[in-house]
Amino acid sequence: MIQGTSSSSGKSLLVTALCRIFARQGLRVAPFKAQNMSNNAAVCPDGSEIGRAQAVQAIAAGIEPQADMNPILLKPEADARCQVVLNGRAWRTVAAREYYRYKSQLWTAVTAALDRLRAHFDLVVIEGAGSPAELNLKAGDLVNMAVARYAQSPVLLVGDIDRGGIFAQLLGTLWLLPPEEQALVRAMIVNKFRGDISLFADGVRILEERSGIPVLGIVPYLDRLRIPDEDSVAIEERKYPLDFHKVQTALPQGEVEIVVIRLPRISNFDDFDALMDEPGVHMRYVSDLGALGSPHAIILPGSKSTANDLRWLRAQGLANAIQEFAARGGAVVGICGGYQMLGEVLRDPLHTESSEEEIAGLGLLPLETVFARDKLTHRVTARILEGPAWLAPLAGAVVHGYEIHMGRTEPVASNSSGQRGQPWLCITQRSGASVEVLDGAVSADGRIWGCYLHGLFENAHLRRAWLASLGWKNTGEDTQSTRQDAFDALADAVESALDMQRLYAILEIQEENRL
Repeated sequence: MIQGTSSSSGKSLLVTALCRIFARQGLRVAPFKAQNMSNNAAVCPDGSEIGRAQAVQAIAAGIEPQADMNPILLKPEADARCQVVLNGRAWRTVAAREYYRYKSQLWTAVTAALDRLRAHFDLVVIEGAGSPAELNLKAGDLVNMAVARYAQSPVLLVGDIDRGGIFAQLLGTLWLLPPEEQALVRAMIVNKFRGDISLFADGVRILEERSGIPVLGIVPYLDRLRIPDEDSVAIEERKYPLDFHKVQTALPQGEVEIVVIRLPRISNFDDFDALMDEPGVHMRYVSDLGALGSPHAIILPGSKSTANDLRWLRAQGLANAIQEFAARGGAVVGICGGYQMLGEVLRDPLHTESSEEEIAGLGLLPLETVFARDKLTHRVTARILEGPAWLAPLAGAVVHGYEIHMGRTEPVASNSSGQRGQPWLCITQRSGASVEVLDGAVSADGRIWGCYLHGLFENAHLRRAWLASLGWKNTGEDTQSTRQDAFDALADAVESALDMQRLYAILEIQEENRL
């Protein structure tokens, strides 16, 4: 089990690395996180929904993700309310104060999922959450030492040296644990080290002397690995090609700037990583009007609470700015919740998202959305239909993605600007079943478009056709390393940083059981 001294200590990335390392050694390995809180979700082959990090870890291990890898996913809808996804399916929305009322039922789901994984795989790499030493939360623990005690799993404790205070982090966490939990912590990892690792030799000695357990290794700061991040905290921490808040005033010919609106409840923000990785594409996340500037395109991303984020968009003045940008000929794209916002009206007769039954959309596409309580979660295959402008050469091409949404969006006669939209996708498969479902809408000139499909920009032919419509020039430089290459690069870096022989001894994995 990998536990951290705090959130964002690098647990998810280390679990991903270990899954890859052990899989390369010929072990059947699976990730597990009992409870995850994130709006960055993934869809398994059977349509179940889990945290994005566990899906990525499974792919790194060379297996398909499944609901047992993340039996509880909490998706925040407001500061003190979240949707609980239990065993891959939306279960109920609960207030923070009510959540632990269901602890017994949730714990049964956690242990049953872990038992099934342990019965099927040689090794399960478990990820904790936050810190195991949050003393006020220990009584309700479902994810840290409660899981380690249940599984009698050896724990590797990870500290983030980049944020400072590594001795207080590691030693303080260890000393706050009761003796039976301290005994489970078998080694420490110093993560996110910048500079000459040999300069921390005294630090290693002090940690080992004060704790009585070894430092398994010092992992360097690993940046721009092209592996999806777990949650939107990474948006602030990530180092973009341009400064996060900087408005670009001039770009060389053939380069483009794209702004993604950083909604308060943004979901699946990794939809846009493939855009950012293209040479000559400069991408910024923006949450205030002053930073909007004059980009080539604006993207409205997914949202866990579309109605509330649409109100926020208006309160910030960004709604009017986007409408004016579109009126001047700017390109505007909406994905999932952002797609819903582009329409004329959002209706909520069952008060699924809002106390209001009707909310005006941005009026950029002739669409009407009706929220529903049932949630669609599917991996999908779709065919691009005949469409205007940049879409025309793509007619008949196939794209892949996934759906996670609770609304139904349908075209209406026309929108306030007189434009008429048209579907541009036909979904042909949902979770392996054949269907014929129209999706998406596009304006007559192709500038404004949207759809429900997450992961759309992973399809290179669509991504580059749209970028070209903005004035982007493909230089022929291919910096898009494959996901598998990225996993191998991560595994190589972590494997070289850790004392793997000591780790194999801790896990009692004999050499004859490895390739």
